[in-house]
Amino acid sequence: MAAKGTPAVSAAKAAGIAFRLLEYDYDPNADAIGLAAADALGLDPAMVYKTLVAQVDGKALVCAVIPVAARLDLKALAAAAKGKKADLADPAAAERSSGYLVGGISPLGQKRRLPTFIDESAAALDEMVVNGGRRGLQIALKPADLARVLGAAVLPIMTP
Repeated sequence: MAAKGTPAVSAAKAAGIAFRLLEYDYDPNADAIGLAAADALGLDPAMVYKTLVAQVDGKALVCAVIPVAARLDLKALAAAAKGKKADLADPAAAERSSGYLVGGISPLGQKRRLPTFIDESAAALDEMVVNGGRRGLQIALKPADLARVLGAAVLPIMTP
């Protein structure tokens, strides 16, 4: 499988956590890439999470992991990062920082590890699915394992 070489897969292996790889045909023209991934894999969108890179107070980058159907609560993210204002990072900045292409950004194995915040909805799941480090690849794993490996805070960061 070509996916074995992604930094995200390597990070999961190095952490010794249990995970499954899920591959699908990535559609670059999809209106909502995460929802398209959930549909292509036949998964409930509530268990599939997207990885967003945001900028807090115009400088510090952070990583937010929220359900694919949800919107990021920028005020809650800024507060979680001990800042006043958050905005989504420029896609080029997100790619430079993470080492991944937009549509393939994983919270695991980023080139530069960012403070990471996972929406609290993940805590109720037995398994969640996040990007595996390339377009068309997802990793299914336990939310607690992801939070532990990333040193992530789990709190409400999506809009109600």
